[in-house]
Amino acid sequence: MDVKEWYMEYKIHKNRPGLLGDIASLMGMLDINIVTINGVEDRTRGMLLQTNDEEKIDLMGKMLRKVDNITITALRPPKLVDILAVRHGRYIERDSDDRKTFRFTRDELGLLVDFLGEIFKREGNQVVGLRGMPRVGKTESIIAGSVCSNKRWTFVSSTLLRQTVRSQLSEDEMTPNNVYIIDGIVSTIRSNEKHYSLLQDIMAMPSTKVIEHPDIFIRESEYTYNDFNYIIELRNSPDEEINYDSFTYTSEPF
Repeated sequence: MDVKEWYMEYKIHKNRPGLLGDIASLMGMLDINIVTINGVEDRTRGMLLQTNDEEKIDLMGKMLRKVDNITITALRPPKLVDILAVRHGRYIERDSDDRKTFRFTRDELGLLVDFLGEIFKREGNQVVGLRGMPRVGKTESIIAGSVCSNKRWTFVSSTLLRQTVRSQLSEDEMTPNNVYIIDGIVSTIRSNEKHYSLLQDIMAMPSTKVIEHPDIFIRESEYTYNDFNYIIELRNSPDEEINYDSFTYTSEPF
């Protein structure tokens, strides 16, 4: 049987000496391998596990649910947010109503870069929207995520150094292995017909596209919210309001 990964998470009610050792011993007897383990937030622990026998996972879950000092809160094939929670020891904040929206603050740039890198590694069409005020670190995070995923990045439109509006790309730039960086304001409000035609070609490609200012992009184009796989919000502080009114029509860098 193929070896599969699982994510297990449990809350600790009484962190007595030897608790982790007892849990690890049980897994060892069932031949379940602990790949990664970390404290996640306060009194919660997360583990990435490996086994070639799904029945052993079910059996372990039933046994651990009888342990008084802990409560199993998750036992499932790992999601991306599970992997990153174990890796960084903290959860990514997610919108409770809109499950495709993830929130980060500037002091979590390392976590954001890792999150983007994991998304960029995936094959096929990935459309990511990135909201945030000027100079919060949006473009830098996209580039760093591209480096982490070993992907080449290509600016289709940008204001990082000066306003960039591409009307054509070279043959080696038109490849599914690229991460295309698109400024939603520049591409819809400040572009020309040739640029928009190129944009449509890129959006139709089975590749990764990251669109800064996705709300303006949706408002000013034929694309909709449903075209996005992820929406990421990046703030300087948790209570910062992302408001486009002050800079949508200016020449200020975004």
